[in-house]
Amino acid sequence: MRKHGILCVDDEKIILQSLRKQLARNFGDRYRYEIAESPEEALEVIEELVADSIEVLVIVSDWLMPNMRGDEFLILVHKKFPNITKIMLTGQADETAIDRAKEYANLYCCISKPWDEAYLVERVGMALGATELDD
Repeated sequence: MRKHGILCVDDEKIILQSLRKQLARNFGDRYRYEIAESPEEALEVIEELVADSIEVLVIVSDWLMPNMRGDEFLILVHKKFPNITKIMLTGQADETAIDRAKEYANLYCCISKPWDEAYLVERVGMALGATELDD
């Protein structure tokens, strides 16, 4: 059986810890939960997971981060890994950035900060269901 992962990307550690805790509490040990504090680190994490035969199913990424915005990051990910489902989590993104991510990164959805755990879990669960049907 192939291993599957969920990657969360945000420049704030407290956000990452909260996301990982909420996802693990709701989805249990079915997935590997990874975090990255920058888009650059996230790209390295994806490469490492792929090398270890772990398929990243979903990325939950912040939009406002130093050096690279979330829409730019998700577009890069989409070019290299088009099968990863991409979710943007933000309190800052403008409609243009969201539209750009939808068009060029196949953005699955955008969730506003502060997020509701039940809504986050529902959206990630739906994304996982759609992704796992492709296996």
